Amino acid sequence: KDMKIPLLYILVRPLLKLWFYFTYYPTYINRESIPKKGRVILAGTHTNNLDGFLLASATIRPVRFIAKKELFKGIGKWFFTSCGMIPVDRSVHDKTVIPAAINLLEKEAVIGIFPEGTINRTDEIIMPFKKGAIKMAISTKSPIVPFAIIGDYQKFKKNVKIVFGNLYYPQTIDIEKENKILEDKVKNLIKEGRETK
Repeated sequence: KDMKIPLLYILVRPLLKLWFYFTYYPTYINRESIPKKGRVILAGTHTNNLDGFLLASATIRPVRFIAKKELFKGIGKWFFTSCGMIPVDRSVHDKTVIPAAINLLEKEAVIGIFPEGTINRTDEIIMPFKKGAIKMAISTKSPIVPFAIIGDYQKFKKNVKIVFGNLYYPQTIDIEKENKILEDKVKNLIKEGRETK
């Protein structure tokens, strides 16, 4: 039942982690809330194209990201597919994504998802969350670990941090209600992260 880790992920991850860590000096808060085994969904804010590196560097477990299909072109298609990422077509209601993610969760995977759907370039603290993360969690009885990314990526500045909330399970099958709960948890993490030096 356990999922095989993509070979390219095993090979590339240590190098990328070293590069990322010694370029941006990220701070991790409460990353021990990510379970060491078993299915889990990591869901949170999207501030920069480097967010995937930050999230992946927070755990030794392979994170299977849901990523925009635009990344899957040319050599990018081979690279991201080989790393186990799931492409999503944001221009339509892509019905392939949630079944693919559910299949991975049933193999006890870690799914990484940015429910805002794109990088937040607005003045709002977060953009409205799409409901995919909640649908996956309810369908597979998977827990969620919310997260918030604070600061920006300035090289050699120790200026970015990721704050993880506590693991929790959706308590109802009400998708709208549970999505609002997830949004509120992430908003609280942003406030907490901004107050924590």
